Amino acid sequence: MTKHNRPPRGLFITLEGIEGCGKSTQAKLLGEYLRSQGHVTVETREPGGTPLAEKVRSVLLDRADEPVAPETEAFLVLAARRQHVTQVIEPALAQGAIVLCDRFSDSTLAYQGYARGLNVPLLERLNRLATHAVMPHLTLLFDLPVATGLARRRSASETNRLDRESLRFHQKVRAGFLDLAKRHPARIKVIPSRASKETVARAVTRIVTPALNRIHSTDHQTAKPRATPSHATQVRHALR
Repeated sequence: MTKHNRPPRGLFITLEGIEGCGKSTQAKLLGEYLRSQGHVTVETREPGGTPLAEKVRSVLLDRADEPVAPETEAFLVLAARRQHVTQVIEPALAQGAIVLCDRFSDSTLAYQGYARGLNVPLLERLNRLATHAVMPHLTLLFDLPVATGLARRRSASETNRLDRESLRFHQKVRAGFLDLAKRHPARIKVIPSRASKETVARAVTRIVTPALNRIHSTDHQTAKPRATPSHATQVRHALR
């Protein structure tokens, strides 16, 4: 078995949802919980996670008046993802870490596919190229009404280009996420997120705990990692 075909030792968890759904807060709380249980975590985000990918992120979220074509948006996201997977995600998984990523491939399908109107099967093929077929083991989809999420986001001190999109756009994003959850029920778990952050965090823990069995079974066979991988990035806020 070649290096590229060898199954990763770690656990890859992504957090998804519309603007204001609370996923960034839950990523932080989940990371704290996992570390309290003795796990090594790498917490990262998309677009971003490496110096180059963070520059792409700045371009994507810039509130400049120049219109951004949907294809341009998709290509930038995918380019940043390739760099991110190569420099952060694959090395961390190879070292046995739990990778928590605030947004990943499902956001591309929801935003650029369902909401922007690009061909979803084509985006899926391009994403496989960008990730070398690296896929999350578990995706937590935080769901709440669009109006609630947007009210949270637009009350923030800083807003970005996507925050200015129409209500209809964001409704398409939410519908896209929910459709993806129906298509991939074993991987994507929908978590209602209108409740308090503590209540939502307990729901997250109940869902994540069974997935940790994969880590525990690996630990019986190999030494548990003792330090965070060198490429780890401790970032908290993803593309909104």
